[in-house]
Amino acid sequence: MKTRSVRRTRRILQLAGAGAAALLALSACSSSSDSKDSASGASDAASPKLSGNVTVFAAASLKESFTTLGKEFEKEHPGTKVSFNFGGSDTLAASITGGAPADVFAAASPKTMAIVTDKKDASGPPATFVRNQLEIATLPGNPHKVASLKDLTESGLKVVLCDKTVPCGAAAQKALDAARLKLTPVSYEQDVKSALNKVELKEADAAVVYKTDVKSAGGKVEGVEFPESAKAINDYPIVLLKNAPNAAAAKAFIALVRSAEGQKVLGEAGFLKP
Repeated sequence: MKTRSVRRTRRILQLAGAGAAALLALSACSSSSDSKDSASGASDAASPKLSGNVTVFAAASLKESFTTLGKEFEKEHPGTKVSFNFGGSDTLAASITGGAPADVFAAASPKTMAIVTDKKDASGPPATFVRNQLEIATLPGNPHKVASLKDLTESGLKVVLCDKTVPCGAAAQKALDAARLKLTPVSYEQDVKSALNKVELKEADAAVVYKTDVKSAGGKVEGVEFPESAKAINDYPIVLLKNAPNAAAAKAFIALVRSAEGQKVLGEAGFLKP
């Protein structure tokens, strides 16, 4: 009897131990699941799904590279649409301070960015994301044998400059001052693409534009470098605007521009690192 009783007690203890082990395993599984769900929830909360339109006001010289980045952004964030307004930085800045709805402003100079920041229309300080250098754009084959900034002052040569109020025009004037040269162009254009277009259409023999614009034009123009351009390199700042209708997506677009991926696209377009 005593032996049978001992066996029964051992059997009960074994069953109890097995039950406890099962409960512990179930509890651990549940805890792991809860932890995973919690982590997933935290991740989802940290990176909410972006949607809607993002309006970017950007300097004309950024057209090709920003268009590429806009398509990449839409691909990475289904449900978003990036709309661009390219033009002279001063004109864009005036539109923003005048109340035009926009999310992001990318200017071709700190001076034009200051138009927006001085009016308190930016959310936080701007960040320089690239730099750009001037180059002379001539007709294909350079028929007038332009080899320097001084050559642009020759009589009979039709030269186009950007208006002095826009970054490319201010930079060109700075380079001319550095070379102690005076140049009277046949026209002043409101943005760098308009200046370049005059040469592409053969309405001008040469224009002072950015290296990036010469590169984007391909065989439509020929580029001529000049040493004074080193004294007139423009920093390009970008900023989230204070009344951005889609601030979350705007921040993500700015992050893309400043990322390694964005810098690669901009570098391939001919921009210099900040």
